[in-house]
Amino acid sequence: MNNKPKYNLFKNSKYALSGLVHVLKTESSFKLELIFAIFIIVGIILIDASLTSKLILLVTGILVLIVELLNSSIENVVDLVTKEFAPLAKTAKDIGSTAVMFSIILHVICWIMVIIYA
Repeated sequence: MNNKPKYNLFKNSKYALSGLVHVLKTESSFKLELIFAIFIIVGIILIDASLTSKLILLVTGILVLIVELLNSSIENVVDLVTKEFAPLAKTAKDIGSTAVMFSIILHVICWIMVIIYA
């Protein structure tokens, strides 16, 4: 049996908005990163840099949010499987957090490079 509904633009958009509302209600890390993103976007607009550099900063900033969403998904699935301590569950959550950390490091490196070479 297939657990995947048929594609429907409006239903899929509703699912995406439902996920966003859930994340905004339950994930403090995402809310914090979203607040930072607002300031980052203002910084991107104000910085004296090329359009290409600004796009790189925007893309890497949005990448942080995307990776955080994926990390939250991993954490939810792990919590669905087990609430008890399990080494593999901890490892899965830790690896998701590492992905978020790497995306943030990438974004910071891009900012440093843009500031130095702009």
